[in-house]
Amino acid sequence: MLTLIAFIGALAILIAVHEYGHYRVAVACGVKVLRFSIGFGKPLLRWQPKGSSTEFVLAAFPLGGFVRMLDEREAPVSPEERHLAFNTQPLRARAAIVAAGPLANLLLAVLLYALVNWAGVQEPMAYISSPPAGSIAQVAGLHGGERIQSAALGDDEPRELRSFEDLRWTLTRGALDSTPVRLEVEVRPGAPLRSVLLPLDQIDVREADAQLLRKIGIVTPWTRPVIGEVMEGGAAARAGLQPGDLVLRIGDADIGDAQQLRERIRSSVRAGAPLAQPWRIERGGRLLELDIAPDLADEEGAKIGRIGAYVGEPPQFTTVRYGVLEGLWGGVERTWQVSALSLKMMGRMLIGEASIKNLSGPLTIADYAGRSAHGGLTHYLTFLALISVSLGVLNLLPLPVLDGGHLMYYLWEGLTGKGVSEAWMEKLQRGGVAILLLMMSIALFNDLNRLFG
Repeated sequence: MLTLIAFIGALAILIAVHEYGHYRVAVACGVKVLRFSIGFGKPLLRWQPKGSSTEFVLAAFPLGGFVRMLDEREAPVSPEERHLAFNTQPLRARAAIVAAGPLANLLLAVLLYALVNWAGVQEPMAYISSPPAGSIAQVAGLHGGERIQSAALGDDEPRELRSFEDLRWTLTRGALDSTPVRLEVEVRPGAPLRSVLLPLDQIDVREADAQLLRKIGIVTPWTRPVIGEVMEGGAAARAGLQPGDLVLRIGDADIGDAQQLRERIRSSVRAGAPLAQPWRIERGGRLLELDIAPDLADEEGAKIGRIGAYVGEPPQFTTVRYGVLEGLWGGVERTWQVSALSLKMMGRMLIGEASIKNLSGPLTIADYAGRSAHGGLTHYLTFLALISVSLGVLNLLPLPVLDGGHLMYYLWEGLTGKGVSEAWMEKLQRGGVAILLLMMSIALFNDLNRLFG
């Protein structure tokens, strides 16, 4: 239920802000607005403020909204109101009205990121876990347990990392930008910093997905290899593992942290069958040995081991909070960075340099809405900011059915002195609808594959 409420709430906020951008600028430009609707279909609620020409509507189908303006192309307009019609406005006014919706979403994202920065959020410190064998981080000489003090993209100046999330974001940007990332690493408290270069320009981002950080080798914050909740009937329960057990060794390999333990469990499969191994654990100051054979699980077609228990204790946390101006500027920076990365990924998908598997639809958005709502207000606000950026960027794409398509029409009009003909407009609209339906179909297929595949 919380997932549904969080999803509908997110849609309502983002659509309302988008349409309000169109509405507010239209009114400022002297255009008569007939209806402001959140949702499509049968109106559930409607009202018209006293002295206003606009009817406000809340409709049954929430995936969208619209602002209907007085326009001679849609219905006859009386001569005395012709100056209030959208189509009679100067080119700059029409362009401003159309651009105002996506820009409102981008401004909302700035505000939401700034609110999170001002409120502060508990985030894991930038201590890294053991990188998987063969990963970029492991080849570069990282072992796990180090604290990453700062990071730099390419030739940029290093920036202090306040949390593991800062590190994760920097690595993601580096990988998607095909840019090396330079880390300043503290091996142990008080030790001199050493520089480590991660050649992320060598990553093939055509399959940039949830496994991207795994390919880099910096997956999770460092935590001790402690067993958490044990699921009834799983391999851990059958072998006698208990919450609080500290895993010291599996087979002939010492275990240094929770990520190393996870990797050992995942890889405990030989020839498609689980591999039983002796585990040395510490329980209440006593050393014990248990034989454990993980259960088999399927992950993207590969057989991996699972033990049916949470692995790792909570990481070290720090409160990340910014001042007023610093937090606001951070919101601007993050909105710009997410927008640029979104456009870059769309461009790469268009030319085949990135997989269309990266497209997400309403089911994935709903899933993330529920997860972020369970994580607390700041996590939900961050989710809203991310989706608001995505909505703003999507609507600026030059597809005829989107705001960006209309802006392309106005660019043509500005360059040639005449508008796009009705015949061409109709052809372009049909093409735009077809492309948008194709994108939505791919996104929905990806959603179903992620959630149920």
